[in-house]
Parts: sequence; C-alpha cells; structure tokens
Amino acid sequence: MRVSLSPLPIDDVLPELARALAEGVSALLTAPPGAGKTTRVPLALMGAPWLGGRRIVMLEPRRLAARAAAARMAGSLGESVGQTVGYRIRHETKIGPSTRVEVVTEGILTRLLQHDPSLSEYGCVVFDEFHERSLHADVGLALCLDARRLFRPDLRVVVMSATLDCAGVATLLGDAPIVTGAGRSFPVAVRHLERSRSGSLDQDVAAVVRRALREESGSLLVFLPGMGEIRRVERRLQEAEVGAEVLIAPLHGELPQEDQDRAIAPAPPGYRKVVLATSIAETSLTIEDVRVVVDAGLLRVPRYDPRTGLTRLDTIRVTRDSADQRCGRAGRLAPGLCLRMWTSVDHQSLLPRRPPEILDADLALCLLELAVWGAGDPAALSWLDPPPAGALARARRLLEQLGALDAAGRVTAHGRRMAELGLHPRLAHMILSAMSWHRGSEACEVAALLSERDIIVRPAAGARGADLRSRLDLLRGKSAESGDGMGDRGAVERARRAAEQWRRQLRLPASSLSGASTGGVKGRGPSVGVLLAFAYPDRIAQRLPGAKGDPVRYRLSNGRGACFPTPDTLGVEEYLVVADLEGAGEWARIALAAPIGSDELDAYCGPLLRPVDLIEWDDRARCVLARRQQRLGELVLRDHGLPDPDPEAVRAALIRGIRQAGVACLRLTPECEQWRSRVGLLRRVYGADSPWPDVSDEALMAKLEDWLGPSLDGLTRLDQVGRLDVAGALFALLSWKERQDLDRLVPTHLMVPTGSRVRLDYTAGDRPVLAVRLQELFGCRETPRVAGGQVAVVIHLLSPAGRPVQVTQDLAGFWASSYFAVRKDLRGRYPKHHWPEDPLAAPPTRRAKRPGEGERA
Repeated sequence: MRVSLSPLPIDDVLPELARALAEGVSALLTAPPGAGKTTRVPLALMGAPWLGGRRIVMLEPRRLAARAAAARMAGSLGESVGQTVGYRIRHETKIGPSTRVEVVTEGILTRLLQHDPSLSEYGCVVFDEFHERSLHADVGLALCLDARRLFRPDLRVVVMSATLDCAGVATLLGDAPIVTGAGRSFPVAVRHLERSRSGSLDQDVAAVVRRALREESGSLLVFLPGMGEIRRVERRLQEAEVGAEVLIAPLHGELPQEDQDRAIAPAPPGYRKVVLATSIAETSLTIEDVRVVVDAGLLRVPRYDPRTGLTRLDTIRVTRDSADQRCGRAGRLAPGLCLRMWTSVDHQSLLPRRPPEILDADLALCLLELAVWGAGDPAALSWLDPPPAGALARARRLLEQLGALDAAGRVTAHGRRMAELGLHPRLAHMILSAMSWHRGSEACEVAALLSERDIIVRPAAGARGADLRSRLDLLRGKSAESGDGMGDRGAVERARRAAEQWRRQLRLPASSLSGASTGGVKGRGPSVGVLLAFAYPDRIAQRLPGAKGDPVRYRLSNGRGACFPTPDTLGVEEYLVVADLEGAGEWARIALAAPIGSDELDAYCGPLLRPVDLIEWDDRARCVLARRQQRLGELVLRDHGLPDPDPEAVRAALIRGIRQAGVACLRLTPECEQWRSRVGLLRRVYGADSPWPDVSDEALMAKLEDWLGPSLDGLTRLDQVGRLDVAGALFALLSWKERQDLDRLVPTHLMVPTGSRVRLDYTAGDRPVLAVRLQELFGCRETPRVAGGQVAVVIHLLSPAGRPVQVTQDLAGFWASSYFAVRKDLRGRYPKHHWPEDPLAAPPTRRAKRPGEGERA
C-alpha cells in the first residue's frame, strides 16, 4: 500500500502526521493477512492533534466498498456502524453524533463541498483506491485542493492505493511525502491458459470452476464482466450439480445489501463458496475463505460516445494492474492460486492500467459542479489529467440547452437546483421541469428507472420491448410482469427507493397515477414522452417512411438515425423520445423510449421549436423551392409554401441551380459565342491586366451574380433561364468605348480583294478563321491580321464549290509554292474557272470564266 498525503503548512506538525500514519502502516504489517489494509489508516489518524476534533471523511469508489469498509473499521473498534465509524452513500446514511470517520461514495463528497466549501467539520479527506481514477474522484480531489487554497490551508488530503503511481499525485499535492507499506500476503501461484479460449465465456468459466472445485480446497472468487455473465455461469454450475456443500454466491452492485453481505461473509462450517463477482470485488473488499481466484480477463466500463451523446457499458480486456489486484484476492488468508483465462503471451499485451475516466467521460455533471463551485475556467483548478476541451465544449452546449448555464458559462438559478439533486443534469432538469406541470412525482419515477439497470428481465425468447411505460407499470405494482418480460424484483425495489428519496428531498407527494399512459395535453399534464423530452431534447425522434416489412426507422432531432430492427409496439408511433440506444453505426437500436404526440410537442416543447424560412434550389425539380418549416433540431415537423419569399434569396438559390447545371443551361447563341471568343482573344493578347474581362465558362459561372443576376428577377425555374436572351447581359460587360474597340480590333468580318465582307470565325481555335474562295484572294500578297496586327488570321482557301483546298497562315508563301499544285488540281476539276499562272497579277473574282471573256472572266 502506498499513501500520498498533502504537505502540512507547519513543518513541526509533519512528523506527527507521518508518525500517526506510520502507526497505521505498522498495524497493517503486524496484523494477520486479510485484516484489511486501507481501513486502519483513518483509524490511526483519528487521534492526531491537528484534527482539532474534526472528523475524517474517507472516499470509496463504490457503495458496496463503502459499507464494507465502514463495517470493518467499526468491527475493529467493537462497535456498530453509525457510532465512531459511519457511512453515507446514495439514498442511505448511517452516522451519528459521535461519528469521527465517515466513509462516503465519491458523489457525496462533492455535495459536502458544495454545501460547505471550507469543509469546516472535517480535518482530513482520504481518497481510497485512487488508482481507479473515476471522474468523481478527480473532481473531488480538484475541489478539495481548491478549498484548501481558498479556505482551509490546514485541511489534510491523503491519497491511497495499492497500485497507484504516486509520483504524479505527490507532485499535484505540492511534493507531498509518500508513505509505503509493503504489507504481508501469502504467495499466490498464477496459471495461464495454454491456448486461447475457443468456446463461450460462461461455458469455459464453468468448466474451470468445476475443475478447481475438484482439485483445490477453500472457496473460489470468480471475476466476470457483468450481471449477464454471472447469471449464465451460475445457471451452468447449478445444472452441473457441483455439490450440496458448494454455495454459489453472486456479487455485484445491484444486489440487495443482505445478498451482498452473504457473499462477503465466511462460508458456514462444512461449506465452500463460489463467489461470482464483477470488478467490484477487485479492491476494498476482503471476501473470507477465498483461496482460488478465477479471472475471466474481462471488465465492463462506461464509455461516452460523443457522436450519440450516450454513455454505454463496453466490455474490454482487463488491464495489468486490475489483473494484479484480482490475483491478490487469493492470498489474503493462505497460499492461493490464480487461474487466468488467457495465455501468458496475451498477458504481455495487456495495458498497464485503464485511462482515467475524465479523458473519455460525459462531462456534463462535472462541468455543472464546477460552475456551481465558481470555477468558470476548469483549467484554473489542479488536475492530475485536465478534462479535454472538446468534451467540455459538448457538455457546455448541453447545459446551456437545459438552462443550467447562461451564455457566459455562469451557473443559473435553475442550474443550482439541478446540481442539488446530485443527478445527471438531464434527469435533474426533467424533474424540475415536470414540477412546474405538477408531475414531479412521476418524473422522479422516470429518473429512477433511467438511473438503475433495466427492471425488466429479458425473456427467454425475443428481446425486451422498448416502451418505458411498461416499466412504470411494474414500478407502480400494476403487475408483476408485462408483455415485455418479467420484472426484476430487486431492481424494482431499488428504483422505488430512489424515486421516494427524490420525492422526499423535493417534498413531493407520492405519484397518484395508476398507469403510465395517463397524461398528454388532453389528460392531466405532460405524458411520459414529454417528461423524457425534457431530459433528452436532442433525442426526440420522427418516424421515417419505409416499405412494409422493413425495419422501422426514426430520425433523431440531433440528426442521428435509430430503428427497431425487430417488431416493437412503439413502431407505430409517429414521434418518440429515445432514452437509450444500443449499438453504433448509422441506425442504432432503440432500447428504451416513450411516445410523444405532435400536439404535445407544440404544448410543452415550444422553446425547442423554431420556424425556418427555407429558400433553396431543388435539383430534382430544377427550380427554387420556397418553404416555411417548423423544425425541432434536425426534424421537420411542418412544411408548407412560403408566401412572398425574399427576392434576393430566390435569386441566390436560382444562381446556385444555374451553377450546378453549368453554362449549357444558358441560351448562348452563336452570336454570343463569337463575342466571347473575340473578347477572349483580346484578353490573351493584351493580358489579364487589360480591361478585357474573363468570359470563360468558369469565370461566367463564378460571376453570375454580377452579369446575369439583374436579369433573373421573377424567375424561379431553370427552363425560364433557358429562354432568356443572355446576349444583352453579356454585352453589358463592356463599356461603350470597349465595344467600339472590340469591333475595331477584332472585327466580325474582313473585306477581301473582291470587295466581299467575309465573316471571321473566332470559335474555331486560338486564332480566327477566314473561309474564302481562293479566287477572291488573287492579288492579295499578305495574310490578313487582327488585334492591331498581332494575330494572323488562319485562311481556309475554298474551291468554287466551297470545299477547303488549303489552310495557311502564310498567304505569300502559299502563292510562291503550294499554289501551283493546287492550281493543277483545280484546273482539272473546275475547267470553266480561271486559274492564272501568276495569281498576284490576276484580278480577284467571284465568278467562273464566261465564253469570249478569255482570261478576264
């Protein structure tokens, strides 16, 4: 065991604390193995003068461990719990006026600090099993250190663990001294599997347990990940008839206290126990008579999924420090044996320890507690691992949505009331909101059902139904079973006690409703679905259309998808509120929900509803749609036409549609294309810095607002755009002078020697094309040019029939060389035409030679 304790401000008091703690460690070393290590430290500190008569508060991570530690310390004093040593856990308190040591669960410490930031009644805070690094432990330690800094420099802080790396904690506590006690335990032999498991977990575990019962003496402690595995292994062992002298004892946090005590207590004479436990038995508990540990190598941990906003239990491989803790349970009273259900090779790949919960947890409750404390900036507190910024941002958004924080991040009066309940902010907000509608008692019942494990036991055939109302029926004693399965009596009683505790805290009467479906705007107030909507406004769900026989699918208001993969009675509802989802992926399974009516959404969820004027381009209809929608998050509750939409917004949407369709949707006539090519030629010649605009497809699409926008007033459809004459809009890109310069520099026609005005084609390539009969260029010595003489025209020389016979950009060179071969060919095909030997001396002509005209035809 290693202990870090906060340094004392007065140097001469430090040895006294160290001596007191050393006495506790010494008692551990001299006590019989298994007498309980951590429980002696607070007793050793009780007489320290620096306590000044104040109490010690000791934190345990679990309710079962808190009760057990208090009972062991009280027993060592020969007293009952509630005298010198007592405990406080959720919904249960056993302390008295003479109590000097209080064992509490971690959430209780936060409440003590919020009610009395100076912890005036306490002189020392002990954090036990700190290696588990739960979120509550990290928050509690940060608040204690802040309280010591602000109010109580004499407050002592002790951090204890058997497997903790103390260096970081000692530094956080201000270079606190570390007291180490090696303790005493019996040797434990460790055996691993020779090869990896191939069968089901419960089958393999049951086989190992049966073999250990045959080959070893003493009781067994079996570590399993959860309640489901415990039940299955228990059933297999009962079916195997392991012997009347073997008592099978489940142990997990959901059992009634008497069943937990029975599992921890020694086996009666002549009997052996097989304790089937979750990781709850790893630390803080001494289970009598255990000589053999069977470790399945798995544990179940809460994991927060930021995509869904849900925290779910994931089954992961055990970490190395947890495996060591479990192994040590076999050596408390005698030499023991640990049977690990994984290979020695697999053991080398285990993580050394679990990451702190604060790194991947839902931080909504944490942030609310910090806001109530007054820590507007969590980074200002002392953390072993600071909370991640992304998780804090998500938590802040949720708390603002629930009204717990204002826009500046300060806690509101509503947020303070939420924190007082000690519940997750969603559930606290639900109860307080329901109270304003006189349904607070029912909301307490719903909160109890959501805080505990499902009270309906899964039936042998099929899955549990998802309807929360059937759980309320069971909770109220309407029936011992429902169409969804049998009720778990222990879970039902725990939920009833929790609901009653909150009712007493809020001074609410017991629920007078006989059925869960009562309520709604036509009944006695908000229905169960509305209560859930108060807690989960981001999980209001709308049914999506689908074919008969397909899974029923819903869209949540946060945009996620959910479904019923198998038929469920709730699948006929138009709207649901989903409290729990299972699985990841695009369509998670709805595990718990309640229906809500559209009229209830209007009546009770008004602040969540927002009107949205939607003016957007519909690519399928190829037009602008103008709609007025009523939305709840990502859901569209109502949708109808929008009268008098904003013309600017309509024009912007239409332009988006034109861009999607491209230039092809515009009616660009040949004249427009020639104009674009002429302007483009000048831009290439004179450069991008010249006044000539970029009129390429890309540039026109990028600047639609500028040149085409004014022509779109009153239009909403793409076919209307196609009927527009865009020439005028294009031509308007040039000033009057630029238009004159355009016609001068890149004319549409050229005058040839015959006097004909021949059109230039600027769209055929980078240079304009002049297609003209060869005979009309007789006597023309130079190639025509445009753009101030900088661009030579490409000449397509045509036959009398208008067919190309030669292409050239060098007319003089053509006359001097290629012409004679062309002349020979043309004289054979067109003998009536004049083909002179010297084309430069011959007059140009548009006609054939006539009889009697000789060479002057």
